[in-house]
Amino acid sequence: MIARIFIWVILLITLPDLYLYFRYVRHRTQPIRWWIIWPWGIVSVGMIVYTVCLASVKNFIPNNFAWIELYLFLIGVLFNPKAIFSVCSFLGTLWCRLRHTRINQGNRVGAVLAGLSIFVFIYGLTIGPRKLKVTHVNLYFDDLPASFDGFKLVQFSDAHVGTFNRFMDHALKRDMDSIMAQKADMICFTGDLVNTRAAEIYLCQTVLAQLARKSGAPVYSILGNHDYSVYLAATPAERKRNELEIQHLERQMGWKLLKNDHAVIRRGDDSIVIAGEENGGSRKFPRKSNLRRTLKGVGKKAFIVMLQHDPTAWDDSIRPYSHTQLTLCGHTHAGQVEIFGLRPTQLVYREDYGLYEKAGRYLYVSSGLGGLIPFRFGATPEIVVVTLHRK
Repeated sequence: MIARIFIWVILLITLPDLYLYFRYVRHRTQPIRWWIIWPWGIVSVGMIVYTVCLASVKNFIPNNFAWIELYLFLIGVLFNPKAIFSVCSFLGTLWCRLRHTRINQGNRVGAVLAGLSIFVFIYGLTIGPRKLKVTHVNLYFDDLPASFDGFKLVQFSDAHVGTFNRFMDHALKRDMDSIMAQKADMICFTGDLVNTRAAEIYLCQTVLAQLARKSGAPVYSILGNHDYSVYLAATPAERKRNELEIQHLERQMGWKLLKNDHAVIRRGDDSIVIAGEENGGSRKFPRKSNLRRTLKGVGKKAFIVMLQHDPTAWDDSIRPYSHTQLTLCGHTHAGQVEIFGLRPTQLVYREDYGLYEKAGRYLYVSSGLGGLIPFRFGATPEIVVVTLHRK
């Protein structure tokens, strides 16, 4: 992971130090004492070495996730605020030269923003990932079979259980308890159970298995991009074994894994279809979806609930080439950061979070429960309770 952004991280570490040195240290008439300068330099050099070491790890993330957590904490608390202050100070210097003033207001603004960024990082790494909200959505359809009026399903997504293990396992148990407390008719998981390895599941398998064994509702699941072992540094054969082990463990927990397949849920003479595509949508992620195979044998008048990990598939294939009434997705994590309604994923995804409707057909994109990086600010982890109604 660090290897992909290596240059940007090195610039984040070095450029603010260079700016602060040439702007505030080099021309001082009284030199700053060594016991202030040396620790500053040692920390920066140490962080560069730390970055090089993480970038050299073959896997997308180290097997010991604590190294990433510590790295993020250091970046967020020590280096990001320094970068923010430097940018504001530089812009303030330019403004002073343009306006021929001597007071650099950029320093004051930079100090305030740097302090706020420290708060955001500490909150986002500690409190944010451990929160949970339950989102209730009521949807109305003309063609919903009468027996399914009031049918309640719970969606959860993007568990990334490897991130929960160790420090946040209590939060995962709370999340599963919250799902069971909804007394749903059906539970749906929309992909990304792991970060990289099937072994992550073993530490929380008992907690996850409770959904099928104690809730009284069937649990349907699909695979997300992380569940295909694409971020695992291994041979093709080892990746395939890892991928198959993830699928085996899901089925062992009592989950009904849908891979370009569907199931029929019946109530009396009425029925609805729960369909599950493999990952589709964005080209940079595994594209294994096959809509024709997923809906093979499904009648044109059937009511379909589609599970798909990547929301871009809704506009690309699901909506144009099927009559699917409701699609449930995850993948985006709602950007994991939301400030004043603005999320970074809005720059990439047309439908990045929440409920969307087009011509009476609906898409819900969940913010998910976890993430590869245990950071949340504003974009609270959620479970979604969708209740179907007949108009």
